[in-house]
Amino acid sequence: MNAIEIRGLTKKYSDFTLDDINLTLPQGCIMGLIGENGAGKSTTIKLIMNMIHRDAGEIKVLGQDNRQNFEEVKEDIGVVLDESYFPEVITAKQVNKIMSYTFKNWDEQVYFSYLDKFSLPHNKLFKDYSRGMKMKLAIAVALSHHARLLILDEATSGLDPIIRDEILDVFYDFNKDDNHSIFISSHIVSDLEKVCDYIAFIHKGKLVFCEEKDRLLEEYAILKCSKEDFNSIDPDAVKGKRIGDYGVEALVLRDRMPAGITLNKASIEDIIIYLVREDRK
Repeated sequence: MNAIEIRGLTKKYSDFTLDDINLTLPQGCIMGLIGENGAGKSTTIKLIMNMIHRDAGEIKVLGQDNRQNFEEVKEDIGVVLDESYFPEVITAKQVNKIMSYTFKNWDEQVYFSYLDKFSLPHNKLFKDYSRGMKMKLAIAVALSHHARLLILDEATSGLDPIIRDEILDVFYDFNKDDNHSIFISSHIVSDLEKVCDYIAFIHKGKLVFCEEKDRLLEEYAILKCSKEDFNSIDPDAVKGKRIGDYGVEALVLRDRMPAGITLNKASIEDIIIYLVREDRK
């Protein structure tokens, strides 16, 4: 069973269209959804959770159509949105009581263990939490009702590198169970490259690619050469380029390069930047 299946997903606004999105997250894997601000990441997540109406397409979550009997499926989904929406005047200890009435499988022991792991005070008012503390509280809640799928919208945004690394380790540990899957959106590409099995890249409402991370890293490379040498390269092998005063740096298909040519490893960030450059051809 796949954790998420999306086919032909379309959502139209007056000034933006999420256009014909198709992607599949296999069970037991982590998929990162990458895109600039306004690309459609949050819209996609809201559609997965059936929070907004779609104009076309199908979505299955944990094998269930998300417009049919989805309330039961939500018990198995831990969600963290880009902003935490707990009332300002409650404490983490009171959140435990509220969630115990919200989720059938709420695990108080697990919840308080995450509070301690994240060094979150039990009796401090939510309004007095820092942004990092608020996000860690939301993640603690998402991980404390035995979810099989985590859906995370910019869960590491605005956090310092040490906290981000700590949270990524928690996600990695969660995913060690073959029944656990994660769908995480972010514009911090380096975070996703660390933990994801699949990368989906969305740009201006369109899906540019959805591929295994390792396959992307094997397929593409960075070429640095003189302008003269670049002119001898097969144009169809070049997927993006930057021409400077002293030479050319280009994203190329590794298997289309001549033997003996020196290539550098392309990061996921390199790949997405070059694929959307206006002068890529």
